[in-house]
Amino acid sequence: MGFENGVDVGRGTSRRGLFRGAWQGALGVALGVGAGLILDGMRPAFGQPGSGIATRPIPHSGELLPVIGLGTANDFQVTPEGEARANVKKVVDDLLVQGCKLIDTASSYGAAESVLGDLLSDQDRTKVFLATKIEDGSTSGGSAEFHHSLERLRYRQVDLLQLHNVQNPRQDLAPFRDWKAQGLCRYIGITTTFKSDYGAAEAVIAKQKPDFFQVDYSLADRDAERRLLPAARDAGAAVLTALPFGRSSVFQAVRGKSVPEWAREFDATTWPQFFLKFLLGHEAVTAVIPGTTNPAHLSDNISAGSGRFPDARQRQAMIEFFATL
Repeated sequence: MGFENGVDVGRGTSRRGLFRGAWQGALGVALGVGAGLILDGMRPAFGQPGSGIATRPIPHSGELLPVIGLGTANDFQVTPEGEARANVKKVVDDLLVQGCKLIDTASSYGAAESVLGDLLSDQDRTKVFLATKIEDGSTSGGSAEFHHSLERLRYRQVDLLQLHNVQNPRQDLAPFRDWKAQGLCRYIGITTTFKSDYGAAEAVIAKQKPDFFQVDYSLADRDAERRLLPAARDAGAAVLTALPFGRSSVFQAVRGKSVPEWAREFDATTWPQFFLKFLLGHEAVTAVIPGTTNPAHLSDNISAGSGRFPDARQRQAMIEFFATL
């Protein structure tokens, strides 16, 4: 069993199967509530046609980061060989060639760090924004785990080091700041993908003011909008969205359906574009990090980072549309 872009491919719900019916269907889906809001000439919140991959500034530094990245949970956990390695290598190379650079992994993702260390060994370091996560937030245990990650990644420094799935609302990020001062990482952050830990994450964001915050967020799972995204914005933390297609997959909800015609107002003609652009239309979101080992799916994901993004009224129409499915 494995997950690709949030889809359980081990149970026959791959993106290819989900979209087959959509592409065979007639173009356009009538939308009752909200369609008029889309077609009334409203301007998009971000992005312009033909401008290439959009970038957003990291608030604490102003450094620009392309809005589409690559997640490696599940998809990179097993060391690929032969044709499988060539395929995964193409995904990583294509990501960088097409103007993106953020790759997110973790010490707990099986062999993912070692796999990336191999796949990135021939790449220009300046073209990669490499993020990883450790489970131990203590000075001693965290240091050992972090240095093991660096060894597996074959990097002397990562761009972003995150404390994975923070649980303690009084968590001190002093060890992370020390590693940053030592030049072992350029940015520090925290993550959570568990609703039970949202309160702890909010407390740490407010007190520790990390450079980055990563959270599960999709059109089907909008809990982070209530308090976490505002907290990150107030703390000046860049936001990465994990599971942008949902844990159980937003694709299941649109099986056999075509992308609504009005989505062209913000340059969405495929479902991945539709779902990713929804997230990128939120002012607090810096980048999305869908995972895939399929080069064609990667290209579709990357295309969501160009052109127009939905404004607040268009996003509300997307929410209302999705609720009817």
